[in-house]
Amino acid sequence: MKLAGAALNQTPLDWENNLRNIKTAIEQAKAENVDILCLPEMSIPGYGCEDLFLSEWVSVECFERLLEIKEWCEGVIVCVGIPIRLNNTTYNCACVIRDKEILGFTAKQFLANDGVHYEPRWFSSWVPDTVEQFEAMGQTYQIGDIIYEHQGVKFAFEICEDAWRNENRPAYRHKPKGVQLIINPSASHFAMSKTDVRYHLVVDASRQFECTYLYVNLLGNEAGKMIYDGEIIIAQNGNLLLRNQLLSFKSVDFECAEVSFETPLPPVEMDLLPVDENMEFISAISLALFDYLRKSRSRGFVLSLSGGADSSLCAVAVAEMVRRAVEEIGLEEFAQKTNSLTPEEIEQYNQLANTEVRNILVGKLLVTAYQGTVNSSDDTYRSAEELAKSIGAVFYNWTIDEEVKSYRGKIEHVIGRELTWEQDDLALQNIQARVRAPGIWMLANLRNSLLLATSNRSEASVGYATMDGDTAGSISPIAGVDKAFIRQWLVWAQLQLGYEGLQYVNNLQPSAELRPLENTQTDEEDLMPYPLLNQIERLAFYNRLSPQQVFQELKGTYPDEQLRQFIQRFYSLWSRNQWKRERYAPAFHLDDYNVDPRSWLRFPILSGGFRQELSELG
Repeated sequence: MKLAGAALNQTPLDWENNLRNIKTAIEQAKAENVDILCLPEMSIPGYGCEDLFLSEWVSVECFERLLEIKEWCEGVIVCVGIPIRLNNTTYNCACVIRDKEILGFTAKQFLANDGVHYEPRWFSSWVPDTVEQFEAMGQTYQIGDIIYEHQGVKFAFEICEDAWRNENRPAYRHKPKGVQLIINPSASHFAMSKTDVRYHLVVDASRQFECTYLYVNLLGNEAGKMIYDGEIIIAQNGNLLLRNQLLSFKSVDFECAEVSFETPLPPVEMDLLPVDENMEFISAISLALFDYLRKSRSRGFVLSLSGGADSSLCAVAVAEMVRRAVEEIGLEEFAQKTNSLTPEEIEQYNQLANTEVRNILVGKLLVTAYQGTVNSSDDTYRSAEELAKSIGAVFYNWTIDEEVKSYRGKIEHVIGRELTWEQDDLALQNIQARVRAPGIWMLANLRNSLLLATSNRSEASVGYATMDGDTAGSISPIAGVDKAFIRQWLVWAQLQLGYEGLQYVNNLQPSAELRPLENTQTDEEDLMPYPLLNQIERLAFYNRLSPQQVFQELKGTYPDEQLRQFIQRFYSLWSRNQWKRERYAPAFHLDDYNVDPRSWLRFPILSGGFRQELSELG
């Protein structure tokens, strides 16, 4: 039997795009004489519709589209994701179509409710081993825990989270019923190193349940924050038969393989595959930026390039977005999707070397500006200018001292005294960051472009950012990763990806450069060492430990009194800065957790601030 999966780059409620991708996948399957084609979870409406799944009309619209899709399925079995709403309850379903006939709807039994997942808000769990009937548009259909059969092979489903539930997963009930093929349509979000876990989930299941397992994931930045890697895996009895390249720039990534059910492969043990998180990170963020750019119908990116680590990474991410996309889908499709080149330019640039093409496109898509003050150093200016030049980005340079002086003069006039660094340190730092926002926003508006905010997760945790200043932006692409990761990634990118323009930033200590230069301000002196900040953050909110437990876990890494001070500083800053995290620009989920209150981690804006817990620290 020939099995196929198609990872689709869908968009919530973009019916035209979603059906076009589904039709492309079905046509490819028919051209390859595929028996069974699996499409991702919720592939008709898009997985990220959120509260719209509670609307009756969305399910009706999806069903009407399903009837269109059904007519394309001549001579092939297609499994397509759809919400089914019965008696004011919505179920997450996979519909099985065979030769233009709907055989039934399998409903998801376990709903994801941790981390970034809120499925129980929208869907209800289906009761195992039950099948019901319902009517829709004049026809009667089956829905539930259904076993299907094709060419004497029984097949059934686990839908995404169903497979992650260990001893309760549906596969345990499928095996005694003689199921030889388990199909898993998924919308499993990207996180660094997660693909290893998913790989073993599939391969080990094929061995444990003595079956063939077909897994298909969603692809791309579907709805703004979550990224999907488009993984397709076919395994049999512990043997890997097919695994695709992840994080593709294609709209449809179609893969197929022949599988023998008469003489299945003998069981084997598979080794863990090595994962390079640095490569995973740039693959994910570049695809996320590409999809965000085209789906928001923006014309490019604008970036306040300070010469520091965070803004430098954002610039390189745009350059890598261009390089990777053009390399995979070609200049013509890239230009069509980003609306960045004329037909004449496409013909002209097709003759050029890869690096030249990348720099030309970056010049059309990325505008940067260095906004200096008397407190800015020559080192950061050189870092910004050389990096922009090396990747082809437009580079502007202006100073904001006049604007800062104007605001300072107005406030000094109304309060009747001069502002001093000894008395007014925070206000004098923040006004510089805030004054940078209007000009860079103006550039973004003029170009109909996305303004890239440059805050990282470490800064977000402790509020080390100026609201309406360096937090200003349409999208905050690196807010899901920590500062220590960013700094080592930039070194890796210089050495492994050849971005020599990063040599300048890689020789600098991170600094906000908001105090007078003679004060030699650095981030870690203001806060604490970044690796320690990340350890405290992870123990506190990923491992969910109390301040006292965090102290015991880290005891011995620093002198006790210094460690207490660092922990007290972290929790105090965390608590008082939740309001900032509520207002950050949308961020990508890239690591195994983040501090975004709209996705992974909720925390009250007003709280006791851990006062009692910190007073008992020791």
